[in-house]
Amino acid sequence: MRGLSRDFLSTIILLVCCVVSLCAGQSAPAAQGRKTSPPYTGDLTIFDSPGRDERLQIGRVMDILGIGEGKSVADIGAGSGWFTVRAARRVAQGGTVYAVDINPEAKRYVEQRAAKEHLGNVKAILSGADDPMLPTNSVDAVLLLKTYHEVENPVAMLGNLRPALRRGARVGVIDRNGSAENHGVNSEIVVKEAESAGYKVVGKYDFVKDGMDYFLVFQAKD
Repeated sequence: MRGLSRDFLSTIILLVCCVVSLCAGQSAPAAQGRKTSPPYTGDLTIFDSPGRDERLQIGRVMDILGIGEGKSVADIGAGSGWFTVRAARRVAQGGTVYAVDINPEAKRYVEQRAAKEHLGNVKAILSGADDPMLPTNSVDAVLLLKTYHEVENPVAMLGNLRPALRRGARVGVIDRNGSAENHGVNSEIVVKEAESAGYKVVGKYDFVKDGMDYFLVFQAKD
């Protein structure tokens, strides 16, 4: 009887250890946040491919975000500055475009590009991973162009972005549906994360009609 009791007790202990180990293994990914794609660090000229304006309908994107003369814009994940220079021309000298990136090489590249193209209204910012480091009450519109899937903690990043937004500012996200590890993240996840950070959806668009690319527009909740 004693032997049976010891065996029974050993079995219970083993089962408890297995359950604890299983729970720990399941909770680890949640603690680390959702999966992301590694930030791009390669040749920046790849973003300036011919026909990209037409594919992304970037003029229409800027119209929807309310980007016009005299406005202040943030290009988060600026990379080569492809969108930065287009926004800078749109807002003209009365406006400002903040080119935000975590890559020091991208910051240097954008600064050199802006100087070469005589765009004195561009300000490059070396940001933190979860903080765009923008001045308070500084922007009327924000665009994350094929960048959101690389943000490790998007809820924190969007939360840190809010103080920089002027009243009525619009935040656009252009990305592609994916697993978050393959340079894309499903639009439903973006919406859920933005809502957790205190934003509301004010627009959903599918210009490309390929079932992958999408354009979401948010505003901060009052």
